[in-house]
Amino acid sequence: MTQWIEACAKDDIAEEDVMRFDHAGRTFAIYRSPSDKFYATDGLCTHEKIHLADGLVMDHIIECPKHNGRFDYTTGAAKGAPVCVNLQTYPVKVEGGKVMIDIGYKD
Repeated sequence: MTQWIEACAKDDIAEEDVMRFDHAGRTFAIYRSPSDKFYATDGLCTHEKIHLADGLVMDHIIECPKHNGRFDYTTGAAKGAPVCVNLQTYPVKVEGGKVMIDIGYKD
């Protein structure tokens, strides 16, 4: 089921950065890559449910601020201990300067 919602303005996120977005009791992380593309994942680490938006973005990797677990935010893939469960990712589009995510998507 497709459910596009506005997450933020395009200019709210610097290149190679992340921001938290909360909607309907769920937390998401919205990323802007060094190549100016936008991505979205669940906003909590799959290891201990820490907010990923407080973590460090390096190229296409988000590092959890608690135990330094890393994920590829473009695919959601866990990249090593202590994380072993992938992140859910969501389709993203930019329309009229607004970043939209499809929160109804499940992979």
